[in-house]
Amino acid sequence: MRRFTYILFALMLVFLSACANKEDNNKSKESEQTKEQSVDVEKGLFNVEITLPASMFEGQDINKVIADVEKEGIKVTKNEDGSLTYKMSKAKHKEMMKEMKGNIIDVVNETKQNKEDYKSIKDITYNDSFTEFTMVVDKATYENSMDGFAAFGLGMAGMMYQLYNGVKSEDTKVTIKLKDQATQKQFDQIVYPDDLNNEKSE
Repeated sequence: MRRFTYILFALMLVFLSACANKEDNNKSKESEQTKEQSVDVEKGLFNVEITLPASMFEGQDINKVIADVEKEGIKVTKNEDGSLTYKMSKAKHKEMMKEMKGNIIDVVNETKQNKEDYKSIKDITYNDSFTEFTMVVDKATYENSMDGFAAFGLGMAGMMYQLYNGVKSEDTKVTIKLKDQATQKQFDQIVYPDDLNNEKSE
C-alpha cells in the first residue's frame, strides 16, 4: 500500500504543477479541459472510488500501471476516455490517506531541515486537513531568496490531500501564511489555487 500511495502522491504533484503552469486564453475551453482532467472521488457506504484523468498517465505503460495497482488489492477499471477508476474498501482508503498524510509531513520536515536550499525558513506548522500552513521565516532573507517555491510545494500537497479525501476540485483551497520570526507577525498570505489563477490572468 505504501508504494501505491507514493505513486499517487508523485503523480498528483506533477499533475497539479502542470495544471498550475498551463496557460490558455480561451477560458471556456480551459474550463472544459479542467473538468475533463479533474480527479473525482466518490465515497459509498462500503467502498471509495477514485477516478484519475488520462492526462495523469501520459507517457506511461497503462497496463503496467493497472497491474501494479491491482497487486495492492485495488480493483481498476479503464474508462473510455482513458481515465482509470480505482475502487477500494473504506478501510483501504483510510489507510491510503494516513500514508499520504505521513508523506506530506515528511515533506514539511525535509523543507524545514534543508537549510542549504531554504535558508530563510525557520519553522512550518499546519492544520490537520492541510488547508492551512504557516511558514515562520527570516523576512529579509525570505524576500531576497527563492524560498517561495516551498510555499508552492506545500500548496500543491495540501490541494492533493484534499482531492483524494473527497473534496471537489473547485472547493480545494490552501492558505499559506508567512510570519516573520523576529516580530512573530504575519506579513503575507498566499491562497492556492486563487493566487495561481490571478497570476495567469495578469
